[in-house]
Amino acid sequence: MRDRFNEQLERLHLEMIRMGALCEDAISAAAEALLKGDERLALAAIDAERETDQKEREVEDLCLKLLLQQQPVAKDLREISAALKMISDLERIGDQAADIAELTRFIKLTDETGRLHIGDMARAVISMVTDSVDSFVKKDLALARQVMAEDDGVDALFIQVRKELIALIAADASRGEMGLDLLMVAKYLERIGDHATNVAEWVEFSITGVHPQSN
Repeated sequence: MRDRFNEQLERLHLEMIRMGALCEDAISAAAEALLKGDERLALAAIDAERETDQKEREVEDLCLKLLLQQQPVAKDLREISAALKMISDLERIGDQAADIAELTRFIKLTDETGRLHIGDMARAVISMVTDSVDSFVKKDLALARQVMAEDDGVDALFIQVRKELIALIAADASRGEMGLDLLMVAKYLERIGDHATNVAEWVEFSITGVHPQSN
């Protein structure tokens, strides 16, 4: 019985990795669509988001089977319940990447706007998503806590982008609409960082039995 449970738990880990990879693909494609003005990449991000939704349902079904068909001990129960929380955040990450992709249709970057730190934000949050899922699979508490700490860097980048956009609009009011669209992109990336942090916090709960927010 335990061997069967361990097999299903390993499958859960693999499906979480796949869901995380889909999120990474969606963010990367959306960011590249913005920076390169490539509508095909925007569509790829939206397709990845749809696959993320499907993967969420598959992982949720697997978690429920583990809970109902097996008899998990307390530590296993924490891991499965944490996974259920995590996939909700990963699904939201996919949604926000798709929202960025939708906005790229209305944004045409110039040399000046292309130097904004939005690309840096995208790379930072992709790393956070990757590491948060890895920390769950590897049961790596130090890596999960590293992800939580990295959120401060993403927040700082958001503030920097906001200042850059304010200066851009002040210099040329005709860029106001584009500036607001870019600010929304930056805000979505900042929220992705928040969701990756949430995933890392649930990893800590799955390992220690204590959620950081309860401290």
